[in-house]
Amino acid sequence: MVFKRLLGSLGVGGPTADTVLDPGAARPGGPLSGQVRLRGGDADFDIEHITVELVARVEAEHDGGESEGVAVFERITVGGGFRLAAGEQRSVPFGVTLPWETPITELYGQALGIVLGVRTELAVAGAKDKGDLDQLVVAPLPVQEAILEALGQLGFGFKSADLEYSRIGGTGQQLPFYQEIELTPAPQYAHQVNEIEVTFLAGPAGMEVVLEADKRGGFFSEGHDALTRFTVSHGEAEHLDWNTIVDGWIRQLVEHRASYGTHASYGGHGSYGHESHHGHHDDHHHDGHRSGPGMGTAIAAGAAGLAVGVVGGMVAAEVVDEVGDFFEGDEEGEGGED
Repeated sequence: MVFKRLLGSLGVGGPTADTVLDPGAARPGGPLSGQVRLRGGDADFDIEHITVELVARVEAEHDGGESEGVAVFERITVGGGFRLAAGEQRSVPFGVTLPWETPITELYGQALGIVLGVRTELAVAGAKDKGDLDQLVVAPLPVQEAILEALGQLGFGFKSADLEYSRIGGTGQQLPFYQEIELTPAPQYAHQVNEIEVTFLAGPAGMEVVLEADKRGGFFSEGHDALTRFTVSHGEAEHLDWNTIVDGWIRQLVEHRASYGTHASYGGHGSYGHESHHGHHDDHHHDGHRSGPGMGTAIAAGAAGLAVGVVGGMVAAEVVDEVGDFFEGDEEGEGGED
């Protein structure tokens, strides 16, 4: 996707910039490359700096309810310190390494409703202009894909996905927000839980997998949340029986059999290392929150995993509309820190 923005702060005749990302989906912890194509205006201008920002649409819960905003989660200067002559065309290549915790926006090419963008800022003649957003597509890491595939094979279905501007206590979370992937329960667990939420917190050595269950209540008891987390290494993606492992995780989560203790390190089949909690988990919000309509696409579970196909054109259209609205210039209410 390409954006073009006339520097409004400089008025008619100022330089313009097109930002073009290299084709293909990026991956968490991996490279993101492209180029900023500049076209000179009616006069010479000094380009003080060109800065690339990675932004995300996030949700935040507070006393007044819930609100949405834009969080900046990476910012890097990719060029500048030169004069752009009138009418001159110049291309400035750039490369950025995505944070390991960058949310995934698609699974097997199917959009999940997560909105990420690349925004380019030009500083010219003492004025700064933040251009429009270029959509960023991020595919899962192999171990993330293996876990989601296993959940699909076990009968769980995709419900929605969103980004929560908060922190999960007791984890190594680095970004100010985290991704929640909400799943409908597999038939064998439908009598025990209303839904399962999955959060991936990846790092260079491996990944924490945080699972939360919204548990059903009985005749004489109320429902409650249960939370547990496990660690896996990146190298385990192709060597383990993920269906068995993930099913074991779910059983520990819903049956209260996971024990408290030291969080396991990566490697050595760290999939079995765990730390379990029931009820609220530090500042992680579980106040009955559910994503609103259109925050994710409904994907049927089956033999091919969570991404068999979109269920209902209306849901898919809502996602497209929301993504389009965001990239048309949602510049207000930013929740992140520069």
